[in-house]
Amino acid sequence: MKIIAFAGSNSKNSINKKLATHVAHLFENATVEVLDLNDFALPVFGVDLEAEMGPPQLAKDFLDKLASADIIVMSLAENNGSYSTAFKNIFDWSSRQYKDVFQQKPMLLMATSPGGRGGASVLELANGNLPRFGANIKAIFSLPSFNENFDVAQGKISNPELAHQIQELVRNFSWS
Repeated sequence: MKIIAFAGSNSKNSINKKLATHVAHLFENATVEVLDLNDFALPVFGVDLEAEMGPPQLAKDFLDKLASADIIVMSLAENNGSYSTAFKNIFDWSSRQYKDVFQQKPMLLMATSPGGRGGASVLELANGNLPRFGANIKAIFSLPSFNENFDVAQGKISNPELAHQIQELVRNFSWS
């Protein structure tokens, strides 16, 4: 089983990337590839630019990575209640090449933030929007108050209750 994991963030110290990486490695007998959105950086999408430059190879490369997955583990950063610009941009460029960006791959959708809501607004937005673009969302997880609930040095959730919750979610994840 191959898992593609990534954060909807281009921060070099992304807390969402830390969460996605940790959770992806909880799946047993899986090969994990963690993507970095910085490797898919493109100019801000616009139809005029698209007409001028054509479909970018980096968007095709992103789609190919998603196509190689059996499961997608994605943790979205929340910027002002919505997607980060970095995620929205690669999503926009990719959807112009292939509308079903997430290709019906089983997805574990997550978010975390320093605040107590744990990215609740972006999760709500994504849960309502991404299925129209081929996201087969099987489970959703929010990690509130990242700095209090995640041990960065150990690279794992430190809150026992939340750690148990994600372990159970992964154990019972239906990817068929």
